[in-house]
This record gives sequence, C-alpha cells and structure tokens, in this order.
Amino acid sequence: MSLNRRHILKAGSAGIALFAIGRPASAQATVMRFGHPHPTSDSWQVAALQFAEKVKAKSGGKLEIQVFPNGSLGSDPQMISAVRGGTLDITLTGNPFFTGMAPKLNVLDLPFLFSSRAHAAKVLDGAIGDGLRKDLEGSNLKALATWEVGWRNLTNSRRPIANANDIKGLKIRTTPNPAHVQAFRLLGAVPTPMPFTELFTALETKTVDGQENPVTLILNAKFFEVQKHLSLTRHAFTSAPLVMNKGKFDALAPDLQKVLTETAIEMAAAQRKMNEDAEGSSLEALKKAGMQAVENPDRDSFSKIVTEDVRKEFVGKFGSDVLDAIVKLA
Repeated sequence: MSLNRRHILKAGSAGIALFAIGRPASAQATVMRFGHPHPTSDSWQVAALQFAEKVKAKSGGKLEIQVFPNGSLGSDPQMISAVRGGTLDITLTGNPFFTGMAPKLNVLDLPFLFSSRAHAAKVLDGAIGDGLRKDLEGSNLKALATWEVGWRNLTNSRRPIANANDIKGLKIRTTPNPAHVQAFRLLGAVPTPMPFTELFTALETKTVDGQENPVTLILNAKFFEVQKHLSLTRHAFTSAPLVMNKGKFDALAPDLQKVLTETAIEMAAAQRKMNEDAEGSSLEALKKAGMQAVENPDRDSFSKIVTEDVRKEFVGKFGSDVLDAIVKLA
C-alpha cells in the first residue's frame, strides 16, 4: 500500500471521530457542517479534514467545521439544496450537479476539453474559474474554490472497451450534466443520470452496466466489486465546486470570510495533488483486485464522435467566448 493511500485511509477513519462526531465547541465558535458524497478513504475526506483543521487554527477557534462524508447527509442534489436553503453550511460535489443552476458551468464538462492537469488548473484558478463560480451566487451559493473529481474513465460489467464501437448499447450511469448525457448518446450508449450515492447499488443490481469516474474513486468506492472491465478513456476532467450558503458567508466578519476562501483555495491545490499522486497506485490496486484494464484505448475514436457536436451545442446556447478562452490556455 502506498504512503499516500495509507495517509488517506488513516485520515479518513480518524477524521470521522474528530469532526463528524465533533468536539464541544467553544462559546464563541461558529460551528458549520460540511457534507460530501465520497467515501472516507477518498481524497475529498482527507482534504476536507485538513480544511477544517486549518480553518479552526487560522480563525483562532472562531470557526469550527464538522465533516460528514459518504452521503450521510443526503445525495449530491439533496446536499446542494440543503446548502441553498441554509440547513447545511458547506458541501462539495461534482461540477455537473451545479449546471442546472449555472448552465455556463457546463463548459467545464465538455469531453476532451482539457489537455492536462496544468491546463485545468489555469482555467479553474484563474479569471475564467472566478467568473464561472460567481454565476452560482444567484442560487444563494458562495463557491469558495474548485476542487476536483479528476479524469473520468469507463468501467462496465459486460465487455472490454477498446474503442468507441465497444460502448454501443451499454447502459452507463452519468452525471446529470447535459454535455455528459449528449456525449454518451452520440456514442450509442444509454446514459442514465443518477446521484453518486445510488451508484454502487445500481451497478450491483445491474440497473446500469457501467459508470465513469477516476481510478482513485473507482478504488475508494469499491466499484471493482461489481465491475469487471476498466478502460482508461480519460474522456473528461471533472471539477468540484466547494460551496457555502451565501447568506451565512456574507454574515461572517471579513477576516473570517478571508480565512475560508484562502484555505479553500490552498486545499484545492493539495486535494488535486493527492489525486494525481494516487492514480498509478490506484490503477495497480484495481488490477490486483481483478479488474481487466484497457490502458490505451483508442481515445481518438471517442473524440471524433463527441467533441465537435457537443461543443456546437454549448456554443449555440452560450456563445464561444468562454470556450475559446479555455482552449487558448491549453
């Protein structure tokens, strides 16, 4: 087991006791609840716990954050709704679950958009990312920073996927993002959007044949128990806004607002690095667990079918400015 993997497991299990159960807060502390759908062994949990520790230290104990992983406070859409309504303070989930409120965010989920992690970071951490995050404020969400899910890869229980033809007819769980749904329809698959919290059961019962997520999350969510085939398609890179109820954020003193935003941005870089460092060991662990991996599928066969049409759909709705700006940064 790699050092990074051991760190994730240790921090995940320790963190639940420390933050999800919680310690008595000081009389002056503002206590906030932070929910996310990923397992305790995932980088989201490790980074969330570190975020909570740093925020408490930097705020001098004025802010305390309790972390609730594994969908214990609801599905992706339920937690977003709870943050908007103020019954939950902070949540973290994939960008596709926010595009119904801020449709231009859909640009980040266009297939084969990012050439590298460095390209994605330039977009997410720069002026383009700032503008896209601001679009969420009309839905009473303050996006503190953008973390990541990572490079999406295909798994299924029926057959190896070496090229675009192999996916035809497969029922694939997707996010609700229009770009994801359109891309899989173009490939001849049957896209089936559903929350992440429902996915393992859907795979186990064969309600869907497969799904697409980074190898780190495929491992941490134990999808290898119900999926035989893995194909490293890397067909999209998924970001993850870390959002807070805007009213509650605005009510904080400016120095505490600064603590939250600066720490969220700091942890965005750290969380992405955790995923990057764990990719190789996660792939090896999946193969050792019995998954059959196609490590070099014909990615061009996928790209030729989906890229142009999906981009045309986006440009038709929102114009080409933001897409052109992202491509220029490649």
